[in-house]
Amino acid sequence: MVNNHVTIRLHRPSHSELLFFVLSGAIVSVPLTLFVQQTTNPLLIGLSAVDISVITVIVFAPVVEEFSKIFPLFYRHGETQRSIFNLALCVGLGFGIVEFITYGATYGPQVVPARIAGLFFHPASASIAAYGIATKRPLPFYLVAVALHFLNNFFAVVGSTVVPTTVIILAITLYASWYLHDKTTEKIVETDFATVEVTQPELQEEIK
Repeated sequence: MVNNHVTIRLHRPSHSELLFFVLSGAIVSVPLTLFVQQTTNPLLIGLSAVDISVITVIVFAPVVEEFSKIFPLFYRHGETQRSIFNLALCVGLGFGIVEFITYGATYGPQVVPARIAGLFFHPASASIAAYGIATKRPLPFYLVAVALHFLNNFFAVVGSTVVPTTVIILAITLYASWYLHDKTTEKIVETDFATVEVTQPELQEEIK
């Protein structure tokens, strides 16, 4: 008979690990996003450059970016719901910083004010998707993050007359992240194949 009882030591990320995941958002998630976008753009042959840009920004970017941000979190073991959530904030921050620098370097300082919102949006949307990983419901929360990202990009592309709308989308995303953060606990995220036993007795009451 197979023994499905596994002991996993509860893991809480150190400051150096949090920094590592900030760098992961910059070094892993951004190149993955660029790679997918470059491979999908040829599928839009026949459309104008403007149409390709619009479809890429509004449709492809939300789907690819939200996945690439949470990708580093799928194979973490011994994490609590709260630590998974916090790591997603770090990955999203790293992603947002690189995007901010890239847009500033490419289009000049005039786009900097508009891109500051991304420094807040990307961590928040990544944490929403990560909440799904933490609670064993990745798909619906990933789709929520994608939908918010889609709306944000759509209204940003439409033009400056809907800036208040993008602010509303940002506010909704930030509130959703804050709300879900309060719903996370220090309960360990269990595996699908085994019963997990926490090895630190002093944390038994905290994670129940």
